[in-house]
Amino acid sequence: MPIVEHSSLPTFRDLRRQGHPVLTVDEARRQDIRELHVGLLNMMPDAAFQVTEQQFMRLVGSANHIAQFYVHCFTVPGLQRSEATQSYIDSYYEPIERVVEEGLDALIITGANVANPRLDLEPFYAPLTEVIGWAGQHVTSTLCSCLSTHALMKYLHGIDRVPLPRKQWGVYSHRVTAPTHPLLRDINTRFDVPHSRYNAILRKHFVSAGLQILIESDEAGVHAAVSDDGFRIVYFQGHPEYDANSLLKEYKREVLRHFAGERDMPPYPEHYLGPEADAILRRYLDEAHDAHVAGHPLPDFPEPQLLPFLDNTWRDTARAIFDNWLGLVYQLTNLDRRLPFMEGIDPQHPLRGLMRA
Repeated sequence: MPIVEHSSLPTFRDLRRQGHPVLTVDEARRQDIRELHVGLLNMMPDAAFQVTEQQFMRLVGSANHIAQFYVHCFTVPGLQRSEATQSYIDSYYEPIERVVEEGLDALIITGANVANPRLDLEPFYAPLTEVIGWAGQHVTSTLCSCLSTHALMKYLHGIDRVPLPRKQWGVYSHRVTAPTHPLLRDINTRFDVPHSRYNAILRKHFVSAGLQILIESDEAGVHAAVSDDGFRIVYFQGHPEYDANSLLKEYKREVLRHFAGERDMPPYPEHYLGPEADAILRRYLDEAHDAHVAGHPLPDFPEPQLLPFLDNTWRDTARAIFDNWLGLVYQLTNLDRRLPFMEGIDPQHPLRGLMRA
């Protein structure tokens, strides 16, 4: 079922233009269907802020359950913003106070870029933990992406992320390790997930915290795990929301930083570029190097030429997992969105109640 355009957020218009079903509020009110209210706590940096918003909203909107989805976008203080992004937030995002007062059925927390090795010293950490504390009492299920997973592991379990010897950057093969878990119903047992991070929560850390690992990779480690109750918190370390060109845009940014003298030449994202794309990029890098040495303007980065050779090998599985996640929320949540569960559901074992029903 479609997302409901309940505010003037430009992403609603963009999704409709891209062919995604989006209802007006009047259209939604004519349907006698229980809506779900999904929060999107967006902490991404300016360059990826609106793109990430759209990526997660597409995943929510692709869920194939009989529900209407009201997506409430908000953020937390303590994140550096440009004037343009702050103006966008002020115009289209909801205040935290309103989100807390009116309630949510489900919550998505994005990643963020940080400069401090210790997450608890970041200015946004304290406001984020306030949201986490509130969600633990009032939201049926919270899904965390990448750095927000690391922040929750620090806050809830006292576990610090571990710096990696090199950036985990690319598209990696994963396997399902808990095939009977309801979140993994009817998905492929092997599939790809993009990763982009310098730090990790290791398998032993998830196990020591009493969490159940759902999906992992021989190369990239644990991608998905759930809290000890099986559902209240879903932890992702990868980025299943990424578009096919998301890693390419990251690579482009880092290459241009290299030629600006800000860093060394970045490696290719692993398992991402095929031979055709590799040939195009190597030709560009040679030409850009020669232009840089000669003091000439750099040639344009060949993004349009590369796009036809990029494959998305993770979206169908990501949609299936979001479909299962929101379907479970729909079955468990209270009609009053300020309360996490319907009567008779044990918050410590919510999936047991579902199985009894």
